[in-house]
Amino acid sequence: MNNLREIQALHRLSPHPNVIRLIEVLYDGPTGRLALVFELMDMNVYELIRGRRHYVAEDRVCAYMYQLVKAMDHMHRNGIFHRDIKPENILLADEVLKLADFGSCRGIYSKQPYTEYISTRWYRAPECLLTDGYYNYKMDMWGVGCVFFELVALYPLFPGANEVDQIAKIHAVIGTPPPALLAKMKQRSSHADAFAFAAVAGPGIAPLIAHAAPDCIDLIASLLRYDPDARLSARQALRHPYFRELRAQDKRQQAALLAAQGGGAQGSTPPGDVRASPATDSTRGRDRDRAPPAPPVPQPVARRASVAARRSSGGVEPPPPPPPVPPAAVARQPPASLAPPGLPRSKPPAAGVSLKGAAAARMAAPALTVRGAIVREPPPPPPRRENSKLGPAAAPPRAVHRGAPKAYVSPYSVRGIAAAAAAAAAGRS
Repeated sequence: MNNLREIQALHRLSPHPNVIRLIEVLYDGPTGRLALVFELMDMNVYELIRGRRHYVAEDRVCAYMYQLVKAMDHMHRNGIFHRDIKPENILLADEVLKLADFGSCRGIYSKQPYTEYISTRWYRAPECLLTDGYYNYKMDMWGVGCVFFELVALYPLFPGANEVDQIAKIHAVIGTPPPALLAKMKQRSSHADAFAFAAVAGPGIAPLIAHAAPDCIDLIASLLRYDPDARLSARQALRHPYFRELRAQDKRQQAALLAAQGGGAQGSTPPGDVRASPATDSTRGRDRDRAPPAPPVPQPVARRASVAARRSSGGVEPPPPPPPVPPAAVARQPPASLAPPGLPRSKPPAAGVSLKGAAAARMAAPALTVRGAIVREPPPPPPRRENSKLGPAAAPPRAVHRGAPKAYVSPYSVRGIAAAAAAAAAGRS
């Protein structure tokens, strides 16, 4: 479904305020029917002018044509031309105009020749009628000129009964083209008899719409030029003086929109402004843990200190100071005052020392480093103080092992009475 040319064109051209919006695509598999659901509009241009007795207001005509030309410019800039511009394919809703029916559209950069029988006959350009499909996007602007005239005059400009009559009606209004243009078109046509017509000087379109403004007549005549190369494009038509007021109105609306967007953005913080962004908790923590930088030493003070050091050393340049050590490295390395003097770290035990004794010596080491951290030894016991009254402080009593405890003998048992008698006898002796 998405490979259909009309659906692809609608996807490419949307969104645009003057192009009909496709809402949904419905496909019925058993019957093979395809339905395109569009937004609802009130009427088309043909229904607006059908049976009308009074002309459409000039400002309304100008607004409608300005929107139509903007839709054509958007479509041509996106590489698509419609090929079927007519009042029935231009929809209206209040004061909004939207272009519809892209079933005949084609890519601007596709290879010629195109289909010969294209567009509705009354709105078909002369190059579509006289050549074998050698036309381009300028055929859309011819159709825009025909719709423009019909919206102003309330009747079609070239209502031909067939292709020959269509060419005759075109020549009756705008005249026959110069011979050079006819020869150019004849080279791209296989019907030489189609060019057998008498030269006619047409009166132009001005007598047909005498009530229209001069700028309106000039724009319609510029859109209905016989030569497609001399015909106005959509971008050139938007710059025509007929749309001067609408262009100024668009500029004012764009300026107001930009001013509203700029006013809302003044109070916001620019993306790259770090000063205005609040600090997070993690940022505050990092700033708090980071050591403050050392104040820079002024250059004259550092120079005077160097001269004083050179004079005190007898003119000999003192050795350069050691590079500063980062705080993290200082925290990982134990200072020299904490290192125990003469303590073997990982040396093998000396000769004559048992492994048990070496292990005991290692366990008695006062300080060790574990992964860069310092494990300090417990403080040594206080020295024994001399007491004038009690003498030297006695060492703590040592536990003496006296063997297994004796069995309990009750004094009222036979053994207990015998033991008591023996002890009494021994005491008397």
